[in-house]
Amino acid sequence: MSPLPSPSPSRRPLQRPWAWHRWLAPLALALLIAAAPPALAAVEEAVFAGGCFWCLEHDLEKLPGVLDAVSGYSGGAQANPTYKQVSAGGTGHLEAVLVRFDPDRITYPALLRSFWRNVDPLDGGGQFCDRGMSYQPAIFVRGDRQEQEARASQAAAARELKRKPADLRVPVRTLQRFWPAEGYHQNYAERNKAKYSYYRWSCGRDRRLDERWGAAARSGTPWRSP
Repeated sequence: MSPLPSPSPSRRPLQRPWAWHRWLAPLALALLIAAAPPALAAVEEAVFAGGCFWCLEHDLEKLPGVLDAVSGYSGGAQANPTYKQVSAGGTGHLEAVLVRFDPDRITYPALLRSFWRNVDPLDGGGQFCDRGMSYQPAIFVRGDRQEQEARASQAAAARELKRKPADLRVPVRTLQRFWPAEGYHQNYAERNKAKYSYYRWSCGRDRRLDERWGAAARSGTPWRSP
């Protein structure tokens, strides 16, 4: 009798050496996405003139949500103006500050409130001890939204001061160009603390702000009812 055939070994699926490619590519993509830096938040810009740009830069750059503040010139037609040219007059430029801010942390209307409370809006001949056109206050706007919000803040500031809007000497102007000032003007308050502190005190800036705004001086608190 012929021997019984040996039972056939069970057949297992062939393990292909390239099967791991099926899950490696999706895994690598997931790791890349997880490791990617978060998307940068939108950054907005605002330009204000409020007398000495050393002081306005110092007052605005410390606000939560403000990323940077740059001293410079705006409002005139001359390209690449120098401090000597602007302070001598004739260029049409005002000392100004460009503020870069995160709108998720500080809104433009909140920034406007801080600007108003750091200037004397009834003085159109300069600011504090600094006299002349280059020290006049102004709000430079870009686009319809900024203009509408700037004019709304103008009306609110007048109500808080119990004045007519026409009494305020802070015009809302369309921004044409901002020119950064020379390097030695940037972050002046931080780099020259003693000189800056003496200048600010002798110029009477804080005394006038306290007289004009009371407890709200140098703050971005909501507008007070008249």
